[in-house]
Amino acid sequence: MTHSYDADVAIVGYGPTGVIAALTLARYGVSVVALERDQDLYPRARAVTVNDWTMRIFQDLGVDERVEKKIDPQRALRWVTYDGTEIMRIEHPPSTLGRKARFYNIYQPTMEAELRAAAEESGDRVTVHYGAEVTGIDQDSDGVTLTATDTATGEVRTVRTRYAIAADGGSSATRGRIGCRLDGDTNHVTWVVVDCRVKRWWPDRDFLTFWSDKERPVVDIALSAGNHRWEIPLKPDESPDDYPTSTEVWPLLKALGVTEDDVEIHQHAFYRHHVRMADTWRRGRVFLAGDAAHLMPPWAGAGMQTGMRDAHNLGWKLARVIKGELPESWLDTYEAERRPNAAFYTRLAVGLGRVIKREVSEEEQAAMNAVPDNPVTPYEPPLIAPPVLEGGWLRGPLGDASIVGRMVPQPVMGDTAGRMARLDDLLGHGFVLLGDDVDPATLLTPEEKAGWDALGARCLAVRPKTAYTRGPDELVDLDEALLPWLRRYGVRCVAVRPDRFVAAADVSGLAVPTL
Repeated sequence: MTHSYDADVAIVGYGPTGVIAALTLARYGVSVVALERDQDLYPRARAVTVNDWTMRIFQDLGVDERVEKKIDPQRALRWVTYDGTEIMRIEHPPSTLGRKARFYNIYQPTMEAELRAAAEESGDRVTVHYGAEVTGIDQDSDGVTLTATDTATGEVRTVRTRYAIAADGGSSATRGRIGCRLDGDTNHVTWVVVDCRVKRWWPDRDFLTFWSDKERPVVDIALSAGNHRWEIPLKPDESPDDYPTSTEVWPLLKALGVTEDDVEIHQHAFYRHHVRMADTWRRGRVFLAGDAAHLMPPWAGAGMQTGMRDAHNLGWKLARVIKGELPESWLDTYEAERRPNAAFYTRLAVGLGRVIKREVSEEEQAAMNAVPDNPVTPYEPPLIAPPVLEGGWLRGPLGDASIVGRMVPQPVMGDTAGRMARLDDLLGHGFVLLGDDVDPATLLTPEEKAGWDALGARCLAVRPKTAYTRGPDELVDLDEALLPWLRRYGVRCVAVRPDRFVAAADVSGLAVPTL
């Protein structure tokens, strides 16, 4: 039977999660139709930061350089009291994932506009309908049919696709329509977010500062493009009605020593913190991503980024399934890999929130700052450490001493023709086996080789920069970073997924991981 589709994948909601889903699917060769209720970009800055993992995703999508022009490197994080006592500080060492900075400050409307502009350049692979509110969704064994109403004209349209991604935010109507439940709690405290235009520099403006206080903790952060933000909780006897205009907001800033000489208030809004997650992220051919799947407090700066990572993880898998390069069972790995990571950042955000609100004891604070004894993996605070998968399409043990599940570093490498580039730019977008001064193919059994060949994997030997290359399928470790990383974990060969996580290593078996 022949089926007619308007596109391969429908995306409900075109915020940061939706646009990264569109860019990923288009990059990997499938068509997308996005349905966005609002006519224009949401004007308020919600997220405030992206890190090197997110920038590596942008690199895969070919948008990292254009985004980097719109954002600023972040100096460090600090937690201080109003009397000037510093409780905790996290410095940002140089990234190992392909850029110098670990964290960047952003102004979300500007960055998001740049991502949408990049998607517009995807040609007919990405079609976006603005002012289209999805009012119904039905699915069968072959596809998904969405009903959408034009918010301006009332015109009703239907869209038929193979799969759908619900990226329509924390209040996702799609989530309820497909029978998913949102579990968890919402904090009763209301916060006011004050976005300002900077008029002059002040000392240490480039720290991301958490003013720690039981009654009035404050987030104080430089955004990119000359913007600055403060997030301030309202007291129990206060409400948003007490702050109808910026005139009423000014006393909150002046209490922090901020005056009209420093900034101009651009806008302010109110929100509450959520700790919620959907009971399942998939019903048949419809997937939840971003805030539709999980909501977390802002303290780890990971809410928007977690959604973007959902979209990228789901996108490259979904594209390969649609193109017949992977079996449909691969889609089961989406939630298996992304749910633990979302839960990790949620726990981290809750813990950091307790620090800023002065809810932790000295013993708890000491435990949070403790460094493990003699780890194989050099210790870094969880907020800035490179990402690790806790489950999913992996083979072998996980943990401190294992390379499996870790994201491969991205130093500058050379190829046999003398070209120098970041690792990902030389690897392409597929599966790759990397050998430590050895051709990975020589370490594989015929069955293992057949398994990786079926996935289109490349085999590349990584040579030290003091040696000659011997053939075309080789790279040179110019930064002397990749080979020491492999040797730290005692491996000679790793299998790397398209998202740059290590799926397997020779010490625990190089057979293709099972689903």
